[in-house]
Amino acid sequence: MKLRRPDLDPETIAWTLGTLAVAGAVVGASVVGFGLYNVSARSGHLPGVSWALHTTFRQSVERQAPPKSEVPELTPEMAALGARHFEAACAVCHSAPGRNRTATMEVMNPVPPHIEVASRNWDPEEFHWIVDEGVKMSGMPAWPADREPEVWPVVAFLMDVQDGMTGEEYEALTRMEGGSAEGFEYCAACHGERGATDNPHIPRLDILSAEYMSVALDAYARGARDSGFMEHAASEVPRETLADLAARFAEYQPSGDAGDMSELAGEGRTLAYAEGGDSNVPSCRACHGPWPEPIKESFPALAGQHAPYLEAQLKLWRDGARGGGPTQELMHSAARELSDEDIAALAAYYAALAPATLNETAERP
Repeated sequence: MKLRRPDLDPETIAWTLGTLAVAGAVVGASVVGFGLYNVSARSGHLPGVSWALHTTFRQSVERQAPPKSEVPELTPEMAALGARHFEAACAVCHSAPGRNRTATMEVMNPVPPHIEVASRNWDPEEFHWIVDEGVKMSGMPAWPADREPEVWPVVAFLMDVQDGMTGEEYEALTRMEGGSAEGFEYCAACHGERGATDNPHIPRLDILSAEYMSVALDAYARGARDSGFMEHAASEVPRETLADLAARFAEYQPSGDAGDMSELAGEGRTLAYAEGGDSNVPSCRACHGPWPEPIKESFPALAGQHAPYLEAQLKLWRDGARGGGPTQELMHSAARELSDEDIAALAAYYAALAPATLNETAERP
């Protein structure tokens, strides 16, 4: 005899589903309201939860990461900058190449993986998404500024870790000679002892005035000027020492020779002198030199600054993503009409000039 399934009318189905929904809501409210769920890090997750969370995480990253075509060339200089930021901001949870995790790291839940493990099996564009966006409910923060290109140096570092960076190599990149986070040495680790770093992604400070640097550091500390690197760095250093740090770097006299005035740099000179016939692009040299009359120290010198750094900053100005200083509206207006080609030319021109402070900026005879 074949059993026949009873027919369920729509009203019965609706009642059943409604009852289940109410019961689920009551159970959920009880768990939340009466603290029935044990949030202790010692208890861990129920079976299968860790797998579900990790699988969701990986699938989400793979789906939302940028395309491979957006990955720039990841240079050793970028990796060096990324390593120093990692040491200051990330090693506290993920340890570092050649180091063991602390006992406190080991009892976090979820346990932050050692960076040598965390760097496995990810592509550069996926690393970029993870570092930029962070991971909710894991303790992994998002990048502390709305500057997506800044993340690539950290990605460059992570790819070097993936390729087998040794503890000795890591220490060489992040060593801070005889200093602490509260001293001049903390800044010099990136910018160089005399403020004249040769890393093209880090600005030279020896050409800048104490007034300009002091205003910039204060803007970083207040969150008025965006930069994941510098906002973190400014928060590591006591606020009352920022002006003194600016004054100390300003004491150094820049040195170095002028570079070759290439065809690209010549095009940049035409733009800087506003001789190109485009009335929408004002004269850069009126504020940044070379200029026959004294220029306010609140403007930054650009002579001898690294071209990659200048390009990055000009694009931020053009795109409205930089500010925090008293002249921000002037720079937004000045950069608004610049094309990528214009920016590359201007950066090449100022990088070709001999390193000099604002009112010492001059062209090679």
